[in-house]
Amino acid sequence: MTTDLDFTAFKAVSFDCYGTLIDWETGIAAVLAPWAAEQGLGLGGEALLLAYADHEAAVELEQPTALYPLVIAEAFRRTGAQLGRAVSDEWAQRLGDSVPEWPAFPDSSDALARLARHYQLIILSNVHRAGFAGSNQRLRGDFAAIITAEDVHGYKPGDKHFRALDETLPRLGVKREHLLHAAQSLFHDHVPAKREGLPSVWINRRHDKPGWGATPEPDQAWSYQAEFPSLGAFADAVDRAFAAGNGQ
Repeated sequence: MTTDLDFTAFKAVSFDCYGTLIDWETGIAAVLAPWAAEQGLGLGGEALLLAYADHEAAVELEQPTALYPLVIAEAFRRTGAQLGRAVSDEWAQRLGDSVPEWPAFPDSSDALARLARHYQLIILSNVHRAGFAGSNQRLRGDFAAIITAEDVHGYKPGDKHFRALDETLPRLGVKREHLLHAAQSLFHDHVPAKREGLPSVWINRRHDKPGWGATPEPDQAWSYQAEFPSLGAFADAVDRAFAAGNGQ
């Protein structure tokens, strides 16, 4: 899409992590699919993700202080109940423990390194600290600040991450008008970004897939100012913008 955003006007970019930098759908499906096969359900990965999506969001809303592994374990149990199959504690824990093993998207590490040449990078994630620490071994990101659900005792699309972000920006020497938000999930990130008045970039990782996958369909107003099919494409656009600016 065309955009009026001047990428050189920003000093920091805040990122969702899971779905944007880390391929959480592949990570979740890697547990749900063998469980479904064991149960004889005959469901593919997309169908399982669709069944799972609303349950995770519901648990996060009901249990905002629960650590993410407990959230996704409970979401798995509810998914099983919806599908008419019980999820054992062993299977639920397997999903809960899997977060640090979820793969990064192939372009994430390089794109983050390139973006870090131009911006301070900030994580706003619906995960626990240990989970993100494991993921960052794959991302190798140089983040100026990391804000997790464990830190704020709440989950996006709620506002606690964004209140913590407001408190963090002055410490980084960044004015709010110089912050850009980048994320895949319309539900978790672009809805609150619109509510907060933050310009945002949609990293549309599912551009070549139907439906919403593991993310609930947004039920409130959302917006974004630019769309890219990958983080690498976003980094390319930023590199071009700064190169053009330097040539003036």
